[in-house]
Amino acid sequence: MPIKFSPVYALTPKTVQCLMRIQAACTKIAGLPLTPKVLASLRETARLYSTHYSTMIEGNRLSSQQVEHVVKHEGHFPGRERDEKEVLGYYAALKQLEQWVAKGAKINEKIIQTMHAIVMAHGIATPKPTSYRDGQNVIRDGRTNRIVYMPPEAKDVVGLMDGLIDWINASKELPCPIVAAIAHYQFATIHPYFDGSGRTARLLTTMILHLGGYDLKGLYSLEEYYARNLDGYYTAISIGESHNYYLGRAEADITQWITYFVEGMAIACERVLEQMDAEGQKGFADQSDMLRTLDPRQRKALELLQAYAVVTAKQIGELFGLQPRTCAKLCKYWVDSGFLVVVNPSNKARSYAIAPTYDDLLTIAAMRKS
Repeated sequence: MPIKFSPVYALTPKTVQCLMRIQAACTKIAGLPLTPKVLASLRETARLYSTHYSTMIEGNRLSSQQVEHVVKHEGHFPGRERDEKEVLGYYAALKQLEQWVAKGAKINEKIIQTMHAIVMAHGIATPKPTSYRDGQNVIRDGRTNRIVYMPPEAKDVVGLMDGLIDWINASKELPCPIVAAIAHYQFATIHPYFDGSGRTARLLTTMILHLGGYDLKGLYSLEEYYARNLDGYYTAISIGESHNYYLGRAEADITQWITYFVEGMAIACERVLEQMDAEGQKGFADQSDMLRTLDPRQRKALELLQAYAVVTAKQIGELFGLQPRTCAKLCKYWVDSGFLVVVNPSNKARSYAIAPTYDDLLTIAAMRKS
C-alpha cells in the first residue's frame, strides 16, 4: 500500500521571485530560433555536461573532455574503468529519458526502475527494471566514514515510493519546478537503492521538468549547479535534526531545499538564454522558397518537428487525427519523398526526424510561430 506523502514547505518571496525568473527565461527561449544543426550541437553539449557533473557529484574523476571521449568511444583511461562505466550509464539513461518524454510517458514504478537499471548497466545493454533495495543501507561521509544519513528500512521503501509516485502524478496544480524539487528531495530521502539513488534522483527530476514543459529545448544542466556548490547541495538536502529517517527527516520542513533548487534552475535557464541569444545572432540561410514547396500537412508537421527532434508515428497521427494505418502510409510517403528520415526502424517504436535537406525550415517555423 502507498504511504501517503505530504511535504512540509512554504513558498518564500525568494522562491516566488526565482519562479518568475524561470518563467521569463523559458518564454524568451521558446521564441529564439536556432538552426537544427546548432540545436543538436548544443543539446549534445548539455547531455555531456549533465553526465559529467552528475557523476562527478558521486566521486567520478573524469574531466569533462574525458567524458566526451568516453561517450564517443574515442578514448580509454587506464585505472578509471569504473568512472568510464558510470559515465556510459548516465549518458544512456539521459538518452532513454528523452525518448520517454517524446512519447509523453507518465512517471511510474517501471520507468524509475528501468532508469536506475540503465544507470547501473554502464551503457552495455537495455537491462530489466531493478527492484528496490531489500536491506538497510547508510550514507557515510567519504572522508570520515561517519554516518550522515540512515534511510528508511527496506520494508517501507515500496510504500514510500508508491506514495511519491502518486503525489507526483496528482500535483498538477503546483508549478512544475516545485514538483521537481520536492520529488528530488523525497527520492533522495527514501534512497531506494544501495547504489545509484543520487543519479536516478537527478534523472527523475529532469524527466519531470521536461514532461512539464521545462525542457528548454534540452539545453540546460542542473547537475552543473549542484556540482559547483556541493556543500550547498548537501546542506540544502540534509534536513532534520537527526541523521535517522524516522527521527524527524520524514516530517522536516523542506523550504530551504526548494529555494536552493529553484534558484539553481533560474540560473541554469538564464545561462541557456544567453547562450541561445549569442548563437542566434550568427544568422541562418533564408529558406522561404523551400518552405513554399511543402504541402499544408508538412508545414503543420514542422511545428511538431520543431518541438521534438525525433517524433513517433503516433505523435504525427494525433496531430492530424489519423488512424494508425493511414498515418503509417503518410509517414512512408514522406520518407520516400525525402521529407522525413527513419530514426528507429522497429515496428513497435518507429520514429522519424526531418531530413537534413529541410533542417533550416524548422528555424523558420519557430520564427513564424513566435
